[in-house]
Amino acid sequence: MRNNLMAGATTVAAAAGVNPAPTILVFDSGLGGLTVLEQVRRARPDAAYVYAADDAAFPYGRLAEATLIDRVLAVMDRLVAVHRPDLVVIACNTASTLVLPALRQRFAIPFVGVVPPIKPAAEATRTRRISLLATPGTVARAYTHELIETYAGACDVTLVGAPNLAGFAEAELAGAPVDDARLAAEIAPCFIIGAEGRRTDVVCLACTHYPLLLPRFQALAPWPVLWIDPAPAIARRVTQLLGTVQRSAQDASGSVLGAFTGGAGLTNALRTSLAVRGLTAVDVEAMPLSVQ
Repeated sequence: MRNNLMAGATTVAAAAGVNPAPTILVFDSGLGGLTVLEQVRRARPDAAYVYAADDAAFPYGRLAEATLIDRVLAVMDRLVAVHRPDLVVIACNTASTLVLPALRQRFAIPFVGVVPPIKPAAEATRTRRISLLATPGTVARAYTHELIETYAGACDVTLVGAPNLAGFAEAELAGAPVDDARLAAEIAPCFIIGAEGRRTDVVCLACTHYPLLLPRFQALAPWPVLWIDPAPAIARRVTQLLGTVQRSAQDASGSVLGAFTGGAGLTNALRTSLAVRGLTAVDVEAMPLSVQ
């Protein structure tokens, strides 16, 4: 039997059927992809949007790589079948670095992923000292080290695997922010002063959750730095693949359908925060982690 999520998806699909604009699905393990959704909606305000959060499996960093790949493929099978998107944004660094090849092999629609913004950081730094703030999994992944070797070989790069920031960002959005001391401790390793006096001047935000905390990062930083959010680059890539806004198309950006695989954290406070960000319809289609 179809649940409320199916009914909501049908409504979105029906609207997309009479609207020349595309349906874009933005996917993350939790709420971090909302930062990407915001930028993509600005680039394509005519599109219909679905925001899908695999919160039943959050955080992805705790899963073995093979388990994560199987999980994302299983969830995406259902999401594509229900929502029939024209393009999918994988707004998660962990999933992007591991699952994109398998997704592109299985589905005919385009997928846009997220990569740590090492290249723009290396181009922007003046001190040649940059930091990559990411999850421990992203910091350890070979893909990240290859990016550094390719684009930032002339820089001193500090890798900071923050174990708690993604959870802190989710708590912030749900109206239960952590105190300044705990947040400052997570970002403190990013700020380095070398023996020659060169200080970190650029910090890459290599998890889509982290921009949710950016105002607090800026307030707690021991000195000003350039914080690089990859979301604008993702929005530009979406526009490249789908083309520019259809001038004759109706603006469909007023609301976003939210689809959650767990829903345990959907408190009234969080639903209010989601509504402010455009997710006025939020439904749960239970898909426990054991379901593959």
